Amino acid sequence: MSEAAISQEKCRPVVGRFAPSPTGRMHAGNVYAALMAWLIAKSQGGRIALRIEDLDAQRSKSEYVSAIMRDFEALGLTWDTGPLYQSERGEAYRAALDELKQTCRVYPCFCSRADLHAASAPHRGEKLVYAGTCRNLSEGEVAAKRLQKAPAERIEVPAMHIDLIDVIQGPYGQNLATECGDFLVRRADGAFAYQLAVVVDDAEQGVTSVVRGVDLLCSTPQQMFLQRCLGMSSPVYAHIPLLVAEEGRRLSKRDRDAALPELLERYRTPQGVVGHIAYVVGLQSVDEPATPEELLETFDLNRFKGGISDFIQIAWRA
Repeated sequence: MSEAAISQEKCRPVVGRFAPSPTGRMHAGNVYAALMAWLIAKSQGGRIALRIEDLDAQRSKSEYVSAIMRDFEALGLTWDTGPLYQSERGEAYRAALDELKQTCRVYPCFCSRADLHAASAPHRGEKLVYAGTCRNLSEGEVAAKRLQKAPAERIEVPAMHIDLIDVIQGPYGQNLATECGDFLVRRADGAFAYQLAVVVDDAEQGVTSVVRGVDLLCSTPQQMFLQRCLGMSSPVYAHIPLLVAEEGRRLSKRDRDAALPELLERYRTPQGVVGHIAYVVGLQSVDEPATPEELLETFDLNRFKGGISDFIQIAWRA
């Protein structure tokens, strides 16, 4: 990166984001991620954008959208712009996909989920690497398969290594061809893939700071590749350790792990919930109520990093 590019990068305003999926009430892990995003942005004089990631029309519920926004407000996790709804962004995603097709190869893929698992190779236990089964189908083969089922669309990736310095996890990189593989940009049902949607939306909202769970670190090189293809800048990424339940199982909405309604009942106030989560993850040394504004007064990301022995997971304690 040139000196001019580095100078421009440093001058970019800090814009973080909340990006909840309205598939249920929030749990401690969601609150923790939002709290960290808020603290990292606000500690640098930045702003927060709200995005509702409701691409999954079957699982997303309008009542959860309202509940999530009420929860954020009650917890003191304010946002400055938004909300932006992914369900209303189809035209923007379509335009981005059309642009990709001008500079990259996007091809139809007819593989089922079972086909993918049978043919793909696992990489570091993180995800499956697509084997390229449909990459070189002839026009005749594609036409014949289209008669049987509608295809998804994949973008072909080059043998390129993409590296980043994650704010919390440190250096990370992938060879796109061998450790990632061609990935979906549109599903067979016509819905746009998350990787494409999140890149387009981050650019639309001017997001320069992305804070999320470490389980999504392996997706970051794919998103950076799309950003380069579309002429977009990449945000600064901070992948935080996951809050996990028993036996290392990540907290989930489906299992109602540390669900916010139960936490509010147990800790009595939103400040009690925020304070307990801050205590569990090492943001404060005592288990007492706190607001995000109070935590901001002493927030130091370097101290946060140094205070966690395991950068991958933190055991939840009720």
